This record gives sequence, structure tokens and C-alpha cells, in this order.
Amino acid sequence: MTNIIDSYKGSANLFKLLGHPARLAILTILREGEQCVCHIEAMLKLRQAYISQHLMVLKDAEIIADRRDGWNIYYRVVMPEIFEIMNIMFLVSGRPDTIDHAHAKANCPCPKCHPEKAQPPDKGVILSSE
Repeated sequence: MTNIIDSYKGSANLFKLLGHPARLAILTILREGEQCVCHIEAMLKLRQAYISQHLMVLKDAEIIADRRDGWNIYYRVVMPEIFEIMNIMFLVSGRPDTIDHAHAKANCPCPKCHPEKAQPPDKGVILSSE
């Protein structure tokens, strides 16, 4: 027979996951869509290693997923329902639910923030048969 308290463990674990300010900030940044690690680093002004630890916790919980594009790793939310929980938390706490990305774009070197610096895809060398 299962203890009634045990039925609340999943919900409690979710709140533990959201109980860290860095993870809430990361999810708030990802609310705007897919972002690279360097963009999150520029937004939060924290060390990449520290951010990566929190990204791994969110990824292990299957709230976010990543993809690699060359040297850049991009993260996105795959459980959008998390934003509903965050909306209520922010409403109750009085915290705004967005972060201004403008200052980070100036400091973020990724191709998304600076498309003019993006490398064109390598099309290889074309040799003439003449």
C-alpha cells in the first residue's frame, strides 16, 4: 500500500527543481525561444560552468533539450507547461516574467545574436575540369 505522502513526491521534486533562482532565470530566458549557452551567460553574468550545471539539472528532468551547431550549444524548453507554473509563481511573488535581452546581445558572440559574424556553410572546393 502506498503512503498518501508518496503521491506528492513528483510535485515536490518539480518545486525543488524550480526552487533555485538560477534555474528560474534560465527558464525565463528560454521563454523567448532557443538560446545558446553564451547568450545565457551574457544575460546572467555568471560563469559558464555554473550555468551548465543548472542546464544539466533541467535537461535531466526533461524540461529542456539541447542541440549542437558547430561550437555552439543551443537549449530550448520541451515542457512548455513549466511556464504556467512559473507564471503563477511570478504572479504571487511579484516578479516580472521576462528579462530584457538587449544588453546580452551586445556581449554574446553567437551567430544568433550577431548573424553578420556567422560562418557560411562550407561548400567544399569545386575543381574545374577544364
